[in-house]
Amino acid sequence: MTLFALRDRESVLAIRFAVSPLWETQAAVQAFADERGRAYHAPWMRNACDSAAKLDWASLLAVLPRHGYVPDFLTPPPPTATPTIASQLEQIRATEAAQVMREIERCQDTVYDQDARRLLASFITDPQHARNYLAALLGEAWAALVEPYWARIRALLDRDIAERSRAVARYGLRRVLTELDPRVRWSGQGLVLPDGDGRAVEVGERGLLLMPSAYLWPNVAAVIEEPWQPTIVYPAHGIAGLWQASTTAPEPLGRLLGRSRARVLAALDQPLSTSAVAAITDLSPAGTSRHLIALRDAGLATTARHGHEVRYGRTELGAALMHASDGSERR
Repeated sequence: MTLFALRDRESVLAIRFAVSPLWETQAAVQAFADERGRAYHAPWMRNACDSAAKLDWASLLAVLPRHGYVPDFLTPPPPTATPTIASQLEQIRATEAAQVMREIERCQDTVYDQDARRLLASFITDPQHARNYLAALLGEAWAALVEPYWARIRALLDRDIAERSRAVARYGLRRVLTELDPRVRWSGQGLVLPDGDGRAVEVGERGLLLMPSAYLWPNVAAVIEEPWQPTIVYPAHGIAGLWQASTTAPEPLGRLLGRSRARVLAALDQPLSTSAVAAITDLSPAGTSRHLIALRDAGLATTARHGHEVRYGRTELGAALMHASDGSERR
């Protein structure tokens, strides 16, 4: 097992959540090559098939093996809550060559496919070139496998974090930490993962980073090596519905507002950007924007800025209208 030691107040206060486009990219690569991923991701696999065929799969899977060590420099824990893919690829390119070599050597020690081992050996001979080439490959994988679906994926990950943040206020941090995943448990000293490593990771003031993932199921992953921030990556809530048909709205609400506008209001279970609402409802971004502005002007939606994004949420009036339309109003 691995213990993430939370021995003092400073280590607990430094726990934070983040969403990582780069992590989702490497997890998408692994999910695409894993038959188990078809249980949840079959629609995505069908849609991404043509773009995926153009990728250098041999090199990607050599450094992102389904079984074995994945070099941490390819999935560096993000320093901010919502990094861009460009900033994370720059993190890869900024990794020192010696660190790249050490991590690829360790990856080679856990890989038994001879073709993959030969590729890894070639990367070790020129780690700086390998680092830059692999960063470019992950950029291509992002464009082919994740970017077209990112608004929908991002909405799922944001919803997971929002739900857990509300749970912290209601039930306390310990309950939230123990409910990350059934395989993660709380001990008297911190969080324990049953990975057989037998190591204690001192979190300290660096803090513990928690990241939900759309593609990780059925696994839990961790970053425990220096110099990286201690990180636990867990399957996000709701992945079974990630690729389901677009949001539906109660029929009475559709008659009142129009079907498309009602679907937009129904999608606002949590604050979302225009692009996220468009992805969830399968409406065009321009049309979605018009509906959101109309809902805002009618007092059914409100806006708030989150970083560089403007997100829409339901007002109390909008929520009451939704509940009344679906028959769930209080009596």
